[in-house]
Amino acid sequence: MAGLRERKKALTRQHIVDTAARLFGEHGYDQVSVVDVARAAEVSDQTVYNYFPAKQDLVLDRAEEFSERYPRMVRERPDGTSPAGALREIAEADLERHRRVTPEQTRGELPAICASSPTIRRYVLEMRDNHAETVAEAITETCPDVHPAVARVHAAAIMKALQLMTDRIGQGVLAGTPHDVVVDELTPVVEAMFDDLDRHF
Repeated sequence: MAGLRERKKALTRQHIVDTAARLFGEHGYDQVSVVDVARAAEVSDQTVYNYFPAKQDLVLDRAEEFSERYPRMVRERPDGTSPAGALREIAEADLERHRRVTPEQTRGELPAICASSPTIRRYVLEMRDNHAETVAEAITETCPDVHPAVARVHAAAIMKALQLMTDRIGQGVLAGTPHDVVVDELTPVVEAMFDDLDRHF
């Protein structure tokens, strides 16, 4: 019974996220309220707040996942792999995902909203700072001879590379640039950034 309840909660949560993304894509993040999301999802306002305590959480719903995933990938990276090498996989997966999704989907997702809403951009940059701290801690743990200040600088550079991708994808979505064009343009840039980060660790 507990398993059924958890699955139902997960489905409700995803339904709310998908509804919010659709509304944000159609009307813009700043023009949509939590009440609008609740009505469109056919749930109560309180139900939305139960899953997402603040409106921005509807956009940053994967932030907690990556807060755990980034440092875990650094800690569990194979011998001889740099932190940038460990996280390159996420960058490449994001590029390939962007190639496959429809324009309707991407207009309501984080890159486009980050590019169009100063409010969300501020939250995203704060999130990147937090991620950089957790990655720096993972680097220090796995590379005890690396000074913590160097680890922080390296982690911040990795997060900056990921943010550059987010910005360019979001700008492309808003401009109506075909996804293949954006991905083909970004792929060598991402390779160059992560190659450089790999060499200089």
